[in-house]
Amino acid sequence: MAKYKSKYVCQECGYESPKWMGKCPGCGSWNTLVEELEDKDKKSPGMRTISASSLRPAPITRIISEEEPRLDTNMSELNRVLGGGVVPGSLVLVGGDPGIGKSTLLLQTSQQLAGNGIKVLYISGEESAKQIKLRAERLGAESENLFVLAETDLFLLEQQIVELMPSVVIIDSIQTIFYPDITSAPGSVAQVRECTAHLMKLAKTKDIAIMIVGHVTKQGAIAGPRLLEHMVDSVLYFEGERHNTYRILRAVKNRFGSTNEIGIFEMAEKGLVEVSNPSEMFLSERSLGVAGSTVVASMEGTRPVLVELQALVTPTGFATPRRMATGVDYNRISMIMAVLEKRVGLLLQNQDAYVNVAGGVRLDEPAIDLAIAVSLASSFRDRQTRPYDVVIGEVGLTGEVRGVSRIEQRVKEAQKLGFKRVIIPAKNAVGWEYPEGVEIVSIHTVSDALRETLGG
Repeated sequence: MAKYKSKYVCQECGYESPKWMGKCPGCGSWNTLVEELEDKDKKSPGMRTISASSLRPAPITRIISEEEPRLDTNMSELNRVLGGGVVPGSLVLVGGDPGIGKSTLLLQTSQQLAGNGIKVLYISGEESAKQIKLRAERLGAESENLFVLAETDLFLLEQQIVELMPSVVIIDSIQTIFYPDITSAPGSVAQVRECTAHLMKLAKTKDIAIMIVGHVTKQGAIAGPRLLEHMVDSVLYFEGERHNTYRILRAVKNRFGSTNEIGIFEMAEKGLVEVSNPSEMFLSERSLGVAGSTVVASMEGTRPVLVELQALVTPTGFATPRRMATGVDYNRISMIMAVLEKRVGLLLQNQDAYVNVAGGVRLDEPAIDLAIAVSLASSFRDRQTRPYDVVIGEVGLTGEVRGVSRIEQRVKEAQKLGFKRVIIPAKNAVGWEYPEGVEIVSIHTVSDALRETLGG
């Protein structure tokens, strides 16, 4: 009989311990060590004999590079995030909150690929084939090239994939798949790591594109060890609020494209609908002529997006003023408020400040600094900003406004949506031709920007 020994493995980072501990020494998480059984008679990888391989190291100059055509999903937003389409032989991890629409997105993607004559295998470990059929009928995702399999055994899955040889495989989800040789439960660190390694080898050797769904933790990160994100080629996060119809697909890792691109969808009755003009969507409910509202042009990958920044500054009722930020970095808000107090003379130390990016999108680039400063000053002074102004610029600690990248694309996007004036850094005001119908105002400091937007 096989002999087993017990060990405790952290479900967050993979740390192993011979005994249970309340706090993981590896990542500091509490109550994450789970008991797993290990086969003592199983040979370790170091005991294997070395066999002759047909592969030999070769100089990189002699390796012939072949650029394979990407698989078009017929969804421009998804293609944008992936870098132009699905790469054959790639392993893509899609994560997101429960009920956000991951399965809907991948089932619609399966239909689009199958409609192009591409053989797709949809594997589900959470639903039966009949349940998938009901959802496919609602989404209109029915095609002879779309195959469905409800199975969780990795050995059986590999056998079916090799027999069918599809071009794309979708697995929903990786936490339900189990490797029979491992005694731990499905979804554990060992199971997720081993199953992902087998799928990666299958994708590379058979040139099959595999897309897997990963659950997320309470903190919003992919469940399982951090190693999972390092093993795959691309990691996509599907974000959004349940009470909001808009969803954002963001790439946080992509070996075949940019990690700054986002795709925007709207959840409709018959599935996800692409949003072709996100700027118009983000500004559709903007109030004109109010204090604390400023429009900024932010670059999301290669696409400029106009969004509304809102700020509310009010006297505090506490010993320590509150600072809250939604959609922007909290530390950046604190820095900009310090610049306004020191360089501009605004007394904000006894004021509560709330900053929000309308529409649920998150902005990370420094080009939004000046718009945040204008919104905070506008709310503090209770002076409304001009409704057709766009403010762009990075703020330094000395109160100067620094240049930003791709200013031409930002200004053209503002012109397309009917804005009359764009406030930009002085460094970006030379070396290019201004578009017609838009007034360009160049400024050097935050004080200059406040004089132009608030009249002083």
